[in-house]
Amino acid sequence: MINFVFVSNYLNHHQIPFCNAMYGFLSGSFAFVQTEPMEQERIRMGWEEQTDIPYLKKYYEEPECCREMIASARVVFFGGSDDESYVEARLQEGKTVIRCSERLYKTGQWKAVSPRGLKKKYHDHTRYRNQPVYLFCAGAYVPSDFHLVRAYPGKMKKWGYFPETKKYDEDRLMAGKQPGRILWAARFLDWKHPELPIRTALYLKEKGFSFHLDMVGNGMMERQVSSMVEELGLHDVVTLHGSRTPVQVRRMMEQSGVYLATSDRQEGWGAVVNEAMNSGCAVVGSSMMGAVPYLIRHGENGMIYHDGSEESLFQMTAKLLEDGELCARLGRNAMGTITGEWNAETAAERLLGFCVRQGFLETGDVSEAIDWRSVPETGPVSEAPVVSERKMYPLLMERAF
Repeated sequence: MINFVFVSNYLNHHQIPFCNAMYGFLSGSFAFVQTEPMEQERIRMGWEEQTDIPYLKKYYEEPECCREMIASARVVFFGGSDDESYVEARLQEGKTVIRCSERLYKTGQWKAVSPRGLKKKYHDHTRYRNQPVYLFCAGAYVPSDFHLVRAYPGKMKKWGYFPETKKYDEDRLMAGKQPGRILWAARFLDWKHPELPIRTALYLKEKGFSFHLDMVGNGMMERQVSSMVEELGLHDVVTLHGSRTPVQVRRMMEQSGVYLATSDRQEGWGAVVNEAMNSGCAVVGSSMMGAVPYLIRHGENGMIYHDGSEESLFQMTAKLLEDGELCARLGRNAMGTITGEWNAETAAERLLGFCVRQGFLETGDVSEAIDWRSVPETGPVSEAPVVSERKMYPLLMERAF
């Protein structure tokens, strides 16, 4: 019997460090059940479809084996799949399930009034509120969404995505930053707002700043963004690089002092924020991105602009360009946030400690290195407060979240 099974759509490079840590801490009694092949779009973006990994099981190739593992595991960690059938039997039998979820209402909480939607949320979530089912919130707005449907009261924890955490020589990394270098990397989609870095570049150029903006990615808005660059006369300060592999993007982060994260509420998390912070960038992030309120403390390890306020984005970016010491300090503190707390190994340790405290696992099931008695007050597996969208930004500015 496998003690801990992680069920998700497919294993990607953002999840592998966490899964490796779990596999180690559980002495191999861990499996990742992949429910579907990776999308071709992701593969074209440079994501590698994983094969030769000892804990990886593919449901569509070994359905009976995977069903048995899910049914018999002490703990099932379920996230990344909309198909409830994989865990429905466990839920009905009252067995332990830990859900990992991004927000329910990415396009607006007004959808919570839909009778059909409420019925579905009750079926999938609310009716299990008194069972051993917990919610690990991959984004700061997740608790508010689930609170609207009265699910998981007192049973929500902070969570996220945990891409590779690199160990740098901090002084050497910071010395290699190119002055005035700004990076944006994402798919060119409307809700990721690739037009905002272009408008930021226009503002900076008109103000006389010395800088260069690199933009990585492709997508539906690529032609529109390219036209903006030409029409606004920004070809000397903006370079569109097209698609790059994750390794190449990390290298560009390591050379950049500022990273712009401009997605709106539809960005459930945004693992590029983890990666940019780990790479010593001072991130200027949208307040509505799921990762930003959890990872960034405004003015301490990054900056948070009010989603929808272009002027806020412009001014914060300009401040980092004119104050190199501030930019470097935020970048160094950002590195510390990732290496010290928001990383895969810490997340795995805390998750397993939580499982032992709850009685889902025995102390002998996990590595002796796990400090299961310690209850985290911040970061992964700490309590996830329910904060309304309206109240979030003021709290972030006060550093009270």
